[in-house]
Amino acid sequence: MGVTRTPTSLSQGSQTRGGIGESTLRPDGTLKVTGEFAYSSDMWHEDMLWGFTLRSPHAHAEIRSIDTSEAWKQAGVYAVLTYDDLPTEVKNYGLEIQDTPVLAHGRVRHHGEPVALVAADHPETARRAAAKIVVDYAPLPVVHDEASATAEDAPLLHPGRDDHHASHVPHPNIVHRQPIVRGDAEAARARADVIVSGTYEVGMQDQAFLGPESGLAVPAEDGGVDLYIATQWLHSDLRQIAPVLGLPEDRVRMTLSGVGGAFGGREDLSMQIHACLLALRTGKPVKIVYNRFESFFGHVHRHPAKLWYEHGATRDGRITHMKCRIVLDGGAYASASPAVVGNASSLSVGPYVVDDVDIEAIALYTNNPPCGAMRGFGAVQACFAYEAQMDKLAAELGMDAVEFRQLNAMSQGTVMPTGQEVDSPAPVAEILRRVKSMPLPPERQWESAEGTGAVAGTGVDVRALPGGLSNTTHGEGVVRGVGYAVGIKNVGFSEGFDDYSTARVRLEVVGGKPVAMVHTAMAEVGQGGVTVHAQIARTELGVTDVTIHPADTQVGSAGSTSASRQTYVTGGAVKNTCELVREKVLEIGRAKFGTYHPAWATAELLLEGGKVVTDGGEVLAPLTDVLEDEAVDIESEWRHRPTEPFDLRTGQGFGHVQYSFAAHRAVVEVDTELGLVKVVELACAQDVGKALNPQSVIGQIQGGTTQGLGLAVMEEIVVGEDGKVRNPSFTDYLIPTILDTPTIPVDVLELADEHAPYGLRGVGEAPTLSSTPAVLSAIRAATGLALNRVPVRPEHLTGT
Repeated sequence: MGVTRTPTSLSQGSQTRGGIGESTLRPDGTLKVTGEFAYSSDMWHEDMLWGFTLRSPHAHAEIRSIDTSEAWKQAGVYAVLTYDDLPTEVKNYGLEIQDTPVLAHGRVRHHGEPVALVAADHPETARRAAAKIVVDYAPLPVVHDEASATAEDAPLLHPGRDDHHASHVPHPNIVHRQPIVRGDAEAARARADVIVSGTYEVGMQDQAFLGPESGLAVPAEDGGVDLYIATQWLHSDLRQIAPVLGLPEDRVRMTLSGVGGAFGGREDLSMQIHACLLALRTGKPVKIVYNRFESFFGHVHRHPAKLWYEHGATRDGRITHMKCRIVLDGGAYASASPAVVGNASSLSVGPYVVDDVDIEAIALYTNNPPCGAMRGFGAVQACFAYEAQMDKLAAELGMDAVEFRQLNAMSQGTVMPTGQEVDSPAPVAEILRRVKSMPLPPERQWESAEGTGAVAGTGVDVRALPGGLSNTTHGEGVVRGVGYAVGIKNVGFSEGFDDYSTARVRLEVVGGKPVAMVHTAMAEVGQGGVTVHAQIARTELGVTDVTIHPADTQVGSAGSTSASRQTYVTGGAVKNTCELVREKVLEIGRAKFGTYHPAWATAELLLEGGKVVTDGGEVLAPLTDVLEDEAVDIESEWRHRPTEPFDLRTGQGFGHVQYSFAAHRAVVEVDTELGLVKVVELACAQDVGKALNPQSVIGQIQGGTTQGLGLAVMEEIVVGEDGKVRNPSFTDYLIPTILDTPTIPVDVLELADEHAPYGLRGVGEAPTLSSTPAVLSAIRAATGLALNRVPVRPEHLTGT
């Protein structure tokens, strides 16, 4: 422990810079914008092979035979694997239900399903060899919607189901069903002065992350494998991978590689098992990198949905009741569909007080592409429908749409349709007031000066018009519309899931300075968790120098980077572990210096500015003197308060740990002749509880808003009734570019949630909910059209 000595200074302490509440710079930010950041697709290993996946051209077909002989004849091929080559009896995987085959066996259930694998010394060699594999398919009837999935003679996509949802669904092709019944919707309906209903549809959205699926598997001397992978949940991947390989989990070592975006699309496995299988079979490192075409088939998407809603209201504007039915297309495999159903049903009323409800949500098995987690996770689909209904009710009653929402807005103490009381701030009326009070953009945002691109005699810059960059309009038929929407999203895993995270924190003296190291398995996918973890360590330990250890499976699980949970749960774990480290440091200090100064025993002690200080700011000792050559190293788990499953008959239960709220105002310009839309502005007001990094918070809100914009007017995977994807490329699947993205002013509220670390509230998903219906509300205001489907296409606006 070294020689005990008296502290050399008793001057006042100073706050540590770079802590909670500051907009500190991201440690990976400069590298990413300069192109120097190493993503998983950049990994390299000497003597590396390349893997390639052969995929089904059919959505539903029997596999009669597979002939790999010609592929083996290709020079440079090291391995060709099919289902029969899998090493164990465990041949399926899945997040919750293990219904997804590693490689197709007997039949394929969706377009693009993996059928065989090839490893070769060059990626083009692997691709050509895979093309030589001959698969004899016999097409089967395609299940593509609810009618074909639940028909009396419907093909069963997973016959003999024995998962825990199978016993309470009315048909084996229904993955999960969740009703919610509260009050008496029929009796309340009789009290309504006005009743509105509508059928709504949400298309299949892709996460469209820019970094395609990729990873590198390296066989190890102990017979195990080291996998370097871009993922959202290392330990979930590990739990699914190890049984298929026939290895104990400690011999499948996983390290997070650079992740080029995720948004839910990396929560399921893609090429992880495939790369490991090829590496173990060949005894060589194997790298797999999907091209964009493969990426569209290699991950799940947002559930397309059909939603029927009915609302009633009294003449004075009070909502009487709500009835709805939500049908989500889960595609060929379960993925996260059960949880998405739980979210869609429990949040289907929106952020409103409605005491009498009758709700049903289901997810289907079909032969369409598998769907699972995507930002907003079931709440997006519901928000589009209930916000359209709010506009309809307001119009029917002759009320202002925002005032109608405010009149019915929930607040702290409101009881959700699930029976759960909202026991933290719920400033729904306030964020609506704030977003409405923001200054509107000028009626015309055209350039006033004549010049290139200007319409003669008007000063209008054609480039600012809808479609103007393509020179398709000179302003004829362009009208403006303004629309509003607000949404509610849960934070964290729900329905009784053991949602925890683990953090290891080490504090020691290095080079004469106190240095902290934070080690978690959190997947940094762009959300800024590595920045926040360093801020928490600086705040709690009072040191400036903080190192973030690479995420891997050598530390306990951090859970998934999804559900807006990482800052809350892994941030909570880092905070908790730092507190334990701090107590240990103070224990060491008391043992060394307690006899020299009574404050060690009587005062509230803190770590600030690399020193131990009293709550009054008096310095008791530098950390370097307290620690000397001793390191404090602690790993601990942290959990938020528990939730419980929803009742399978009534939907009642304390299902969610926290709620978040966002409101948007959209301003659009619509060319009614060409059916083109320009979103001029998407203003947002959101309660974040506590902005741990204000700049990062605003970035999350603007990013989520932009994804909601994409769903509103351009993004959809088009799937035919034959189950085949029509547009698996960024040529035909369009996402917003900087030219499509409007100004996004943000008003951030900070109303602390007493149950959460620092009072914070999950941020990333809520703005994705309300931005989509706000844009649609604005387009309806501009055109007078009903527009009950997203994304809106030009033909929906012109009637062609």
